[in-house]
Amino acid sequence: MKIIFAGTPQFAASALEAILAEHSVLAVLTQPDRPAGRGMQLAASPVKKLALQKGIEILQPNTLKAKETQDAIAGLNADVMVVAAYGLILPKAVLDMPRYGCLNIHASLLPRWRGAAPIQRAIQAGDTETGITIMQMDEGLDTGAMLLREICPIAAGETAQSLHAKLAVIGADSILEVLRQLPNGLAAVAQDNDAACYAAKLLKSEAKINWRLDASAIERTIRAFNPFPLCNFNYDRLNIKVWQASLQEGLGLPGQVLAVDRLGVTVACGSGAVRLEILQKPGGKAQFTAQFLQAVPIKVGTVLSVN
Repeated sequence: MKIIFAGTPQFAASALEAILAEHSVLAVLTQPDRPAGRGMQLAASPVKKLALQKGIEILQPNTLKAKETQDAIAGLNADVMVVAAYGLILPKAVLDMPRYGCLNIHASLLPRWRGAAPIQRAIQAGDTETGITIMQMDEGLDTGAMLLREICPIAAGETAQSLHAKLAVIGADSILEVLRQLPNGLAAVAQDNDAACYAAKLLKSEAKINWRLDASAIERTIRAFNPFPLCNFNYDRLNIKVWQASLQEGLGLPGQVLAVDRLGVTVACGSGAVRLEILQKPGGKAQFTAQFLQAVPIKVGTVLSVN
């Protein structure tokens, strides 16, 4: 198969690496380099880095609506375009260019969690399973007919980071399976639009912990927002990030520190309590609470802001 690959983050790079083992990738589309790190230097995406290693042509347009970009894509005469977390909307002209159209690797069991943050929203909602859907792209937002769905259980304690790693492997295997069958014809199943829900883009403002919420909702959000944008709270004029927490029994005012020991800082919520177990202060590294408290002693009885 002659393939154009469009993607940006590591999730997409995992799929690209798998595809390269079996197919010819004519060109890679990826987001323009962005400032990253403390120095805010321009950095290539994981997909671009892999493409450079493999000597693949790289296109980094700001939009796919420009005629010169569309002409360049059309000139490749691809059999199919594979899209994974690319970040740009594909106009109809581009969707129609490849012989077999454009296929999307989506990190949920569509039609549940269409949109930008399906991995995080599944954990945050308390879903017990998610998966990968390979979809024939159309002009809607993740509305195309489904060619394959693979289920992945969401384990207790699962974070967005750990679930991302699992789904990257399943996504790579799934797109290879679809590409193998594509020339022989695959039955496409329409999505049930009435069952759809949307995974809105993550906002940093959502990461501020509201201690009035139920403890289980707070604990799920902490896992869903690890490693980005990381849940956080303010204490002694410091913004403290939370990497790991667990549910605990406890009763107190929302935000009240109920216990402090080597295992963590237990904080009362609107219902129940959470024990904060791995914390990070500004400019520091993530630390287990026993180490963290040596630099930032949190006192029992303190009531944290409910924001």
